[in-house]
Amino acid sequence: MNAFRIIALPFIFLLCSSVAQAADGLIVVKSSHSVAATADKLEAVLSENGMKIMNRINHAAGAKSAGMELRPTELVIFGNPKVGTPLMQCAQSVAVDLPQKALIWEDASGQVWLGYNDPEYLKARHSIEGCDAVLTKVSGALANFAKSATN
Repeated sequence: MNAFRIIALPFIFLLCSSVAQAADGLIVVKSSHSVAATADKLEAVLSENGMKIMNRINHAAGAKSAGMELRPTELVIFGNPKVGTPLMQCAQSVAVDLPQKALIWEDASGQVWLGYNDPEYLKARHSIEGCDAVLTKVSGALANFAKSATN
């Protein structure tokens, strides 16, 4: 039994540490591109699908302007009132989480990730009821956008 614990302990630690890296309610997808290339691909697929790009924030550039260093980190803010408005009609407080955001960052090992809010998390956070069809549509669209940007 002690040998099992010695062997299993590092694997349990790795499993727990990878779970701890993702914030509650954040869906995280591994990217095979750089942060900038992933953000570029995301903007392109969003535009192709009728989403409005509202802003793109380069947090690493912001850190540099303040004399600090930050690994590549970009935030893409996007949305479509035809999708967001029905959610806000169900629970107006969801507006604090809209428009949608996608965070793209490089971790300490050089791996790039794309993360976005899980619509199910937003449903629970804002007690959204009666909007399951919209949430399902949003979930599918976000997963497709992330897949297109990261592959």
